[in-house]
Amino acid sequence: MPINVVYLQRCKKKSKRGDEKSPLFILKMLEDKVKELLQAYFDTRTNLFLIQLDVNDNNIKVVIDGDDGVTVDDCVAVSRSVEHNLDRDELDFALEVTSAGATSPLTAPRQYSKHIGRTLQVKTIENEKYEGTLSFSNDEIIKLKWKAREPKPVGKGKVTVQKEIELNYNQIQQAKVKLKF
Repeated sequence: MPINVVYLQRCKKKSKRGDEKSPLFILKMLEDKVKELLQAYFDTRTNLFLIQLDVNDNNIKVVIDGDDGVTVDDCVAVSRSVEHNLDRDELDFALEVTSAGATSPLTAPRQYSKHIGRTLQVKTIENEKYEGTLSFSNDEIIKLKWKAREPKPVGKGKVTVQKEIELNYNQIQQAKVKLKF
């Protein structure tokens, strides 16, 4: 699907919101084209996957992650696969390809599996907060385990107990890996 952006840019001043010549339509076409190019690349590199794609004005921001992490070479390769298939003569754009940072929240179920055994801080949509070791993840749920001190059932004092919670992804508002130094 070739994008005749020059024509669309000339027309956008005359257009109204929602018609084929509007800036929103242009951005949607550009976003669809970039998604198509990214999918074609990720089909050849199955260990990498898309976390976020933002297209606004002439700025394209792509955030990727990988099952084995992401290298600078991976970001360069993704950038080239997009940039070489868009015509700079037709559209002036800025392209930024980055990896999901160590302190970035986990957003895709696929990200959780590579963090099994690490400590996560999880905030639910009900504003409950948990911090525990990620012991299990699949496409639907995660399981966190942690130790807590609770009062003894009988008598004075406290006892250490093992706690576990199972959360569906739709219950999670935010989850971050707790970094240890």
